[in-house]
This record gives sequence, C-alpha cells and structure tokens, in this order.
Amino acid sequence: MLDHMLVAADNALRTLAGTRHASRPNPAEACLQSESLADADRKRAAGLMRVNHVGEVCAQALYQAQALSTRDPKLRKHFEHAACEETDHLAWTQQRLDELGSRVSALNPLWYASAFGIGLIAGRVGDAMSLGFVVETERQVEQHLESHLDALPAADLRSQAIVRQMKEDEARHALSAEQAGAVELPAPVKWVMRAAAKVMTTTAYHI
Repeated sequence: MLDHMLVAADNALRTLAGTRHASRPNPAEACLQSESLADADRKRAAGLMRVNHVGEVCAQALYQAQALSTRDPKLRKHFEHAACEETDHLAWTQQRLDELGSRVSALNPLWYASAFGIGLIAGRVGDAMSLGFVVETERQVEQHLESHLDALPAADLRSQAIVRQMKEDEARHALSAEQAGAVELPAPVKWVMRAAAKVMTTTAYHI
C-alpha cells in the first residue's frame, strides 16, 4: 500500500508540474501549424484546450485514486493502463496550449484534489460501482469533446486532431470499463456529475 501511495503522490506532482510526456505521437503532427488563426479564434481555441487539459488532470487523479482503492490486482492494472493513455492526452493538450501562447488552469491543484477525492469514494463503494463511475465519466467526456469539435475554429486543424483522438480513446475506455464489470450509476449521481462538470468547464475556460 505504501508503494502505491508513493506512486500516486509522484503522479500528482508530475501532473501538476507539467512534466508528463506522451508515449504516442501527437495527432497534431500530421497537421500544419495554425499560424493564420485570428486573435479571437486563438483565444477561443486556447480556452477550449485549457478545459480539455483540466479534464486530463482530473482523469489522472481519478484513475490513480481508483487504482489505490481497489484490492483487485487485475483491476488495479486496468486503472493504471487507462491512466497511462490519459497521460498522452495531458501532454498533447499542454503542448497545444503552449503553441497557442496560452497557459493551463491556475486551479489545477484544486481540480486534481477534488477528482482524487471522488475517485477514492467511488473505489471504497466497490469495484463495480467504481467502474460504473468510469463509464459515466468517459461518456460525458466523449460528449463534451464532440461539442468541442463543433466549437473549435475551422482553421485550427491541430486542436481538432488532438480532440478527435481523445474522443476515440475515451469511448474505448468506457467500453473497457463496461466489459470489466461496471454497473450503471443511479440517475441522481449522473445529474450531480453533469452539474459538477459544468462548473468545472465554465471556470476552467477562463481561469
């Protein structure tokens, strides 16, 4: 348990320090640099990508907390593998923010701590419920990313490529959690999750 706690602490520090590196090529590499973006479009793209970066900060916290909570070694590996893929998203979105001349959310420590606490609670309730939380989270994120594909400036092909790959990965994570034995969350829990996500995305766009 001590080893797992140390790994979780190391992950938190690396995530918040912005030192995580992707294991897969950035999808944006296949697109030309979006130097022709107007100032307004660049600002909008930066706001959306900051929100996406916050989502990946939360994903790191969530998966690390769930891996720490479960007593099933196989399920722990499942959460750790998902966290590794989310690391790619974290690195890609941060790289895109740098390209846009913008920054990550100033509230990232708060987002991380909140998501970690939620992950611990979900894990303590039970593995099936914890996996159900993953399924619902990933489905909501997938919908959120779909809306960003519509909202991003048409000329910002680099951001679009990143978001498109992220959406594909999130759908796969949800399916994997379902296959691992997830149970569906009660409707009130889903509503609370959507409300909390709305507060986070609205705030992170600006701060």
